[in-house]
Amino acid sequence: MRSATEALKSLETTDSRYWIGVVSASHLSVAVEGGFAQLCHGKAALLRQMSQDDWMIYYSPRTDISTGKPLQAFTAIGQITDDRIYQYQMSESFVPFRRDLRYLPCREVKIATLLDKLSFTRENRNWGFPFRKGHFEIGAEDFMIIASSMLEDETQSLLDIGLIQKC
Repeated sequence: MRSATEALKSLETTDSRYWIGVVSASHLSVAVEGGFAQLCHGKAALLRQMSQDDWMIYYSPRTDISTGKPLQAFTAIGQITDDRIYQYQMSESFVPFRRDLRYLPCREVKIATLLDKLSFTRENRNWGFPFRKGHFEIGAEDFMIIASSMLEDETQSLLDIGLIQKC
């Protein structure tokens, strides 16, 4: 079985891209249950930047969108399953765009534990700035750092997402 380091090296040669999506934990629980990704109040443009087999890690700044308690944690991880973007009628006046996402079981990881390890937060007093956009791309190395922290059993989780194979 390949090590996580070897898996990371092979990741750098794949066509997959890696994304951070920002959403409150309460909204994210609906997405995880439904197996979809939705960003920035349902805008399609951000979803169009992603492709099948890309990976998304969600960051939740708060438990609820406006009145929730601060959370500042990575809260979900999944892979885009196809290239289809579709609209879903949530109410008469709200029809957001979505993509299907296969979520992996994971644990919540406070960003404070990773600030000095991630290229986009390391030595940056204003580390929260990229999160304000609601969605941004990260490199394979940052993805692996966050993913290995979120996944309970790193070896099994790397097997699950296809980054390593059983011998």
